[in-house]
Amino acid sequence: MERKWWTLIVVCLSIFMLLLDITIVNVALPDIARDLGSSFSDLQWVVDAYALTLAALLLTAGSLADRLGRRRVFAIGLVLFTLASLLCALAPTSFVLNLARAAQGIGGAALFAVSLALLAQEFEGRERATAFAFWGATTGAAVAVGPLVGGALTSALGWPSIFLLNLPIGAIGLWITLTRVRETRDPQAGRIDWLGTVLFSGGLFALVFALIRGNAEGWGSALIVGLIAGAVAALAAFVVVELRQANPMFDLALFRKPAFCGASIAAFALSASMFAMFLYLTIYIQTILGYGPFQAGVRFLPITLLSFFVAAASGRMTEHVPARVLLGGGLLLVGIGLLLMSGLSADSQWTALLPGFICAGAGIGLVNPPLASTAIGVVPPQRSGMASGINSTFRQVGIATGIAAWGAIFESHVSGRLAATLPDAFARRAGELATAISAGGAPRIVDRVPAAARARLSGVIDGAFVDGLNHILVLAGVVALVGAVLAAVLVRQRDFAAPPQAASEPAAA
Repeated sequence: MERKWWTLIVVCLSIFMLLLDITIVNVALPDIARDLGSSFSDLQWVVDAYALTLAALLLTAGSLADRLGRRRVFAIGLVLFTLASLLCALAPTSFVLNLARAAQGIGGAALFAVSLALLAQEFEGRERATAFAFWGATTGAAVAVGPLVGGALTSALGWPSIFLLNLPIGAIGLWITLTRVRETRDPQAGRIDWLGTVLFSGGLFALVFALIRGNAEGWGSALIVGLIAGAVAALAAFVVVELRQANPMFDLALFRKPAFCGASIAAFALSASMFAMFLYLTIYIQTILGYGPFQAGVRFLPITLLSFFVAAASGRMTEHVPARVLLGGGLLLVGIGLLLMSGLSADSQWTALLPGFICAGAGIGLVNPPLASTAIGVVPPQRSGMASGINSTFRQVGIATGIAAWGAIFESHVSGRLAATLPDAFARRAGELATAISAGGAPRIVDRVPAAARARLSGVIDGAFVDGLNHILVLAGVVALVGAVLAAVLVRQRDFAAPPQAASEPAAA
């Protein structure tokens, strides 16, 4: 088999493992809480510790790959992610588990940031379109089967099995990487920009930390205000440092290219709208409609399977259809899908979401392959790791921003609705109740009240939850629609370093 096909196999295998691990963990959280005696805050950090290190280090990993070698950084990411998975499975306490999840995020940043650069260095023309189609389909498949696999493994073998699954995958991926993948780097790259690395990673770490913890700590708290101020200061200093660098880790001149701005906006808009809303849709299906983890995963199949098949077709279409049409059209479908999901009532069944799921699933599949090819196609091949890291960073910051923004709006909406409809004894605790409900705690709240009051309280909570969900679904839909317009306007063929289907190197995720 030719080297390029081995490269495609290991990239798809690794990204599948990475994304599968993200979706699998969510369904295992109740079992983790029971076995490790975790608090609600501990459970939040099982997800947040991973997201924090992943988002903060994507650009750093991509830039280091251009300098140190893309295969080397990818292999290091595989080793770290696999070893951290083992530590997750063996974790005796929540604290150790969360440390291991943070280490997984570091390894995941290397895999995410370098994966498309590896593909772009091997494929050109029609074969590149095929490779991106497989990459897009793989991301869809991982999202599709994650909840199902997670539910099945957790039920049959216990939650540690979801992490042990990564060991054989990581070992096979490492062997292929070291024996079948070609090493490449930027021959003109200077020394590692340590000051820029520290400022950017530190600033982004503080920003994402503030976004993740803002709702829980309070947006006016000293911790969150201090983190945001520190992030602004560090990122401003980073811009000054990079403008003085001959070979910056983040080439700010890229933002003079409308197409690069369009790809970055598209990545942010898709993540801040649809991907951020997955959290609240999952909570709705499990806690309001009462489905278990596996059953909830089955009900997400219309959106995830459709994104899988459409991504495969979209990758092939990038050869013949302008990227702006695919990006704008895909985000348009996502926006329409989110609007179709709104309008729920307390009596709605999950099928009320079906038209929106179908529309949004097609939109996600349409966006992913051209987004990858655009992000790397507008830079010279030797800077592909950096470009991939930037685009991946916009994706992750979009998710963190979306979850934080929708969470704050959702809690405020639910709190107001509860305060207006509950008896005074409960209304005084509307804010506290809204926080618990937004985290999936509705069933626990209902179980704690006298049996005679449960039916009424359950009805009020369901109504408040659905009302808040409808509100943020509309807002998320607007974000996707704005992203669609900007992507369609900004992404221009003349901004590509080479024709997008023939550019000689990598990209961004």
